[in-house]
Order: sequence, then structure tokens, then C-alpha cells
Amino acid sequence: MELTSFSKRRRNTEVYKAKKGDNEAFLALIDQNRLNIYRVARGILKNEEDVKDAIQNTLMKAFQNIHTLEKDEYFKTWLIRILINECNEILRKNKRNISLDENIGDIGEKYTDDYENMDLVRAINSLDEELRILITLFYFEDISVRDISEILNISKGTVKSRLSRARLKLRKILGEDY
Repeated sequence: MELTSFSKRRRNTEVYKAKKGDNEAFLALIDQNRLNIYRVARGILKNEEDVKDAIQNTLMKAFQNIHTLEKDEYFKTWLIRILINECNEILRKNKRNISLDENIGDIGEKYTDDYENMDLVRAINSLDEELRILITLFYFEDISVRDISEILNISKGTVKSRLSRARLKLRKILGEDY
């Protein structure tokens, strides 16, 4: 328990320093949350370029607005909220764009995820966006129902009912034995 307490104090110290303009402290915070940021963005967006854009926009906004963060202990929640808003903005833009050729594949660098072919990942990706986001935040990022409620601006009861609905859909897709 002491290690966790020490880790939280250290992170809060880093947040405090970052809010005061310490660029190294901000970079340390981003480094600590790097994998979480990527997984959430990847859970929402399918295109790797969109994921990179969302992360880049999130980091810029977070850097510019870190002084607005009221409670240092909610840095991760605050950062993920910015990321989700950026992902949703990219999704809205993509819906407005009309593809001239649907058959053109991704050009350039392609990220290969060894877990991409797993049944569970495919099942999660087949869920509606709102359920996919909840599953990603709750199970992969280990964010509490209360924090998810705050991030998504919905009630705790709504989070719980959507998680329940997502679990039922995943059971149907994967089968009871999974």
C-alpha cells in the first residue's frame, strides 16, 4: 500500500509541477499514461492515422490547458476525457468526409497488433461505439464506474447498465463457454 501511496504522491507532485510550467514534469506524466492513451484511442478509432491524430491533438490541448485542471489527482481522468472528445471529433469529421475510393488501403506505416485477430478483440470491435468505449475504459484501463461516469458525462447507473448490456452482447457473440 505504501508503494501505491508513494506513486500517487509522486504523480501529484508531477501534476503540480506541470501546472506551474515544468515541461519535464508534463512529459513524465504523459510517459506514465502513454499506453493508456493509446489503448483508449485504439479502442475508439480503427484507423492508425486517426489514432495518432487524436493522441497528438490530446497532448497539445492537455499541454495548453493543464493549468485549468482543478484537482491534481484527476489528471488521468482529465486526460482521457480530452482524448475521448478528440476521438469523437475525428469520428464526426470522418462521417462527413466522403471517400472517393473505398478500396484504397492504408498507405505507409502500418501498426500490427499481435492481438488483433483474437476473438475477444473482434467481438469488442463489433459493439456499438458507446459500449466499446465503456468496455475499453472499464476492463482495459481499469477506470472505475464513478470516473467513467465523470469522463463521459453520464450517470453511474447508465454506466452500469451499458456495461451490463455490453457483457450480454459479448456473451452472445463469443458464446457462453468463452
